[in-house]
Amino acid sequence: MFRILKYLGYHEAAQSPKTEVLAGGTTFLAMVYIVVVNPSILSDAGMDFGAVFVATCLAAAFGSLMMGVLGRYPIALAPGMGQNAFFSYVIVLGMGYPWQTALGAVLISGIIFIVLSVLPIREWLFNAIPMNIKYGISAGIGFFIGFIALKNAGIVIDNPATLV
Repeated sequence: MFRILKYLGYHEAAQSPKTEVLAGGTTFLAMVYIVVVNPSILSDAGMDFGAVFVATCLAAAFGSLMMGVLGRYPIALAPGMGQNAFFSYVIVLGMGYPWQTALGAVLISGIIFIVLSVLPIREWLFNAIPMNIKYGISAGIGFFIGFIALKNAGIVIDNPATLV
């Protein structure tokens, strides 16, 4: 047990079991909504809710464990809500691609991202984007998710011509 704690960088002087459990519980409560929202959004694109629910749980558990074990960093990972909304509402429902084809495109883009991450190209591309555009993209994704939430709640009603 002590070898594991030493490997993960646990220091009794700086951390306590109470603090670690509280931090883990807080992180879980802040992220547990993803387990329901992700399948809900992806089922709008035609995917099976139950299968996506299980896949979301497994991906979050596996990603978080790998971040802790390999990265030695206490960050929880789960599917991103902006990407899944873009996938469902823009690519599948908006552009009319089958979700299977869109998922194939996600696989290809993931492979490209891994290649770019291994090479120094990713860092060069990231640094080439001005900070204002990075802030704007983040805000735009937030507004897009908010719009989808308002639509799903029935506050915004769609029109075939404009979606609003």
